[in-house]
Amino acid sequence: MFEFSRPLQYAFTVLISTLSAVNVLSQTNATDWPKAKPVSLVVAFAPGASTDIVARNLTQKLSEITGGNFIVENKGGAGGNIASTQVKRAAPDGYTILVHSVAFAVNPSLYADAGYDAVKDFIPLALGPKTPNIFTVNPTTPAKTLPELVEAAKKNNFSYASSGIGTTTHLSMERLKTAAKIDIVHVPYQPAAAINAVVANHTPIASTSMPPAVPMIKAGKLIALAVTSAARSPLLPSVPSITEFGYKEFDDYTWFGFFLPLGTPAAIVEKLNSAINAAMESGEVVDKFAQLGMSSTKNSSAEFAVFLKTEVPKWAAVVKSSGAKAD
Repeated sequence: MFEFSRPLQYAFTVLISTLSAVNVLSQTNATDWPKAKPVSLVVAFAPGASTDIVARNLTQKLSEITGGNFIVENKGGAGGNIASTQVKRAAPDGYTILVHSVAFAVNPSLYADAGYDAVKDFIPLALGPKTPNIFTVNPTTPAKTLPELVEAAKKNNFSYASSGIGTTTHLSMERLKTAAKIDIVHVPYQPAAAINAVVANHTPIASTSMPPAVPMIKAGKLIALAVTSAARSPLLPSVPSITEFGYKEFDDYTWFGFFLPLGTPAAIVEKLNSAINAAMESGEVVDKFAQLGMSSTKNSSAEFAVFLKTEVPKWAAVVKSSGAKAD
């Protein structure tokens, strides 16, 4: 039988002991999570954005379910890339979670260097709620329906506000412009500011997700023209779907997701996924999301990973066909 020399045997023993200690420490950390410190939900956009609304509606429930302290940290900028790169480099201990929108899947094809690979650089934790995008106008705008807007855009110079370059709200309007053969100037805003810009009539048209638009529509401060899903939204049943006007293959949603740094222990991933799903299934959260035109479905980390692998190439194709670029 082969025998190690004494120095080599000692080194080998130390290595095994070290690996065992790391394994025990990892298991202990996973067992203790999330009691050691607050868990940061790093939101990729400013306060008031739809992504921020999603995060803040879940924090209390997550704290109740896990016994930990969940806080929101807004880290807007570069279409969400600043938050993504921050979380990518964070310690993989379950105390830093990225909360992003569908822009997470769009940005790697939109930016020359987004700073991350949407499929390889994170653990997809859970798919959150989704919402159709919606086209709205300021009440002073002559066009009160989508066909009227299309006809008016052929004769007038209009601009539209979106939730930012490369967001699905931007790309949905670009798809309409291509299909209708019209030109409307894009004015990108931070997500929370886009609706306010149209309410103030700085720009007459908006293409946004539903959460920030619905209260303004119900207050009479905006007129809804169409939702971008294939069917009408139960929240605004009187608002037509874009497909009703003959624009086919439209079923655009803004979805929200949760991501962890690579290397996060599987036990923590499982606990967090279970907690997020339980929070989204709670009655008060379901009701709140429904009021904003959002809905969610229970899903595992593996299922979200499969979904993400279809979304990245899907939106890459839309970015390419629209010619959209962020830099």
